[in-house]
This record gives sequence, C-alpha cells and structure tokens, in this order.
Amino acid sequence: MATDATPLDDDLVILLPAQVAEIFRCSEWWIKEQARKERIPYCKAGGSYKFSRQHVKEIARIFSHDAATPAPANPGRPSKVPRKPRRTTVAPSSESVQLVARIPRRAQAARQQAA
Repeated sequence: MATDATPLDDDLVILLPAQVAEIFRCSEWWIKEQARKERIPYCKAGGSYKFSRQHVKEIARIFSHDAATPAPANPGRPSKVPRKPRRTTVAPSSESVQLVARIPRRAQAARQQAA
C-alpha cells in the first residue's frame, strides 16, 4: 500500500482513509466509521473508501464550528429524536386488588399425589 497520494491528473488526487485521518489528526477507524454512516462524503471503489481533495474540504466544512454559520451536526438526519413521554406514577387507590402468588407446579403436584 502506497503512503503517498496517487495523482491521476492535476485536478484529481485520491487519498486513503489513513491519509485523511493524518490530515485531521484522528484515527483511521473514525474516518471509515463516518463514511460508513454516510456522515462524510467519500468514493468507494474496489471495496475500500477513497477520498478526493474536494471530499477533504467538505469534511472540514461539515465539522467546522464557526459561530457565524453553524454546520449541521448530522447532515441528512433529524436533529432531535422523538422520545416517548415519561411514565407517570399512579397513586394507589382504595380499589387496588391484592395480588396473590400462584402455587408452583411441583407443590401442586405434591398436594394432588398426597390427597
């Protein structure tokens, strides 16, 4: 595996996940995971992730934290996940039924044999 970018022409340079991780100073696993979850742009040729210079610029834009123009946290995903309402506790009423434990099957069988 080559460690340098492979130039195809002046405009197109293909980078591997390890090279992109080195640029962003993060792990190669993180880059692959973000691509797998489609949070960052990529090209998948030959069964592996590939990145162009344009992809790297877009990744930097997606994850930049500029106060003037905030980037979306998860592009293409809803910002908030709808949650179920919390369960409300019901105060015991005077009409509550007392629960009675069931007799285990072995004990029932022993009673029937003894009788």
